[in-house]
Amino acid sequence: MISAISAEPDPEGAILFVGRDAAGHWLVQGYKGKLEGRFISRTAAWAFARAECRGLPDARIVDALRPLIPTVSFEPLRPDESAIDRAA
Repeated sequence: MISAISAEPDPEGAILFVGRDAAGHWLVQGYKGKLEGRFISRTAAWAFARAECRGLPDARIVDALRPLIPTVSFEPLRPDESAIDRAA
């Protein structure tokens, strides 16, 4: 089912949100905050979301009506920082 709702990512993980962040990046978020992807286009984001939903019969994809907030920073790493620190 594809619909549009105004909500934050679903804590139960049954919804994948597709939308942009405040900087204009296309994101897919869901699965209790354990899934996030960044994409170059809306088409790529939706294709990823559809592929992820194939294994989850009750999952649904929705357009985010508000900007999504990335959980993983897109800023370059500082010299004293590692990618593992960012992802944790």
